[in-house]
Amino acid sequence: MSLRPSLLLLALGLACPPLLADAQTPYKSAQEILKASPDADWRTLDPANTLYMELPAGRVIIELAPRFAPAHVGNIRTLAHEGYWNGLGIYRSQDNFVVQFGDSSEDENQRKSIGSAQKKLPAEFERDAGGLKFDALPDSDGWAPEAGFVDGFPAARDPQTGKTWLAHCYGTLGAGRDTAPDSSNGTELYVVTGQAPRQLDRNITVVGRVVQGMELLSVIPRGPEPMGFYDKLGQATPITAIHLASDVAEAERTPLQVLRTDSRTFSAATEARRNRRDGWYVHPAGHIDLCNVPLPVRPAKAG
Repeated sequence: MSLRPSLLLLALGLACPPLLADAQTPYKSAQEILKASPDADWRTLDPANTLYMELPAGRVIIELAPRFAPAHVGNIRTLAHEGYWNGLGIYRSQDNFVVQFGDSSEDENQRKSIGSAQKKLPAEFERDAGGLKFDALPDSDGWAPEAGFVDGFPAARDPQTGKTWLAHCYGTLGAGRDTAPDSSNGTELYVVTGQAPRQLDRNITVVGRVVQGMELLSVIPRGPEPMGFYDKLGQATPITAIHLASDVAEAERTPLQVLRTDSRTFSAATEARRNRRDGWYVHPAGHIDLCNVPLPVRPAKAG
């Protein structure tokens, strides 16, 4: 039995609707998609969850992640409110890895007081996935069963254990610790400035991410000592202050909006990056890594 040509074409069309749709749908770049995005797809940073790190070269803006590390974020808020980091410095800059800041004094008696902040905190490497909207990427991840985003933060999830955690991507802010898992309290912090060190996932408490100002951290001179530490105190980059945005006068704030990772705009822009079909690309990848997904930021609109 044979099909007439018209019926054969119809059968092929029904069997391959995605291919026909891709060929017929005009490609829009991520930039075009963002330009047409509705205001509802953006959210303004909460001043109570935003840190301003004031360096001689400018301001670094950090969003904290209280739903993943409530104890650490609470301590960091206290430390910032009481001016703990003011006058300290960035004492480590390791190539293709991190910058680290806090009090570098080795003598416990000379270390700066942490005021009313807690000295001891529980490790907050992961949490129950329940109650969190997880926007999963369609591609496999070498570090976790699923990768995606929660509240604008790169995250991973294991459906079998019911656990989720924040991923170490470029710009991630983490709490440095000693050998004991519960030896971090948020006084010593680091920012990832190199290729995503995902092996650190679920081994260190992640407390947030830099949303603006990475260009100020990534150019800090590399430390000459092993692991990027400086061998002279004067080599450290001084920290003028680290404030909560809520402690800064409104006129002196930098109001920013980030694209909602649960929005249609974010999904469409990510797919446009995942499958580049503009004139330059010969072979669209059909894949995107969690830490290669851009997280757009813009100035908040007045009013």
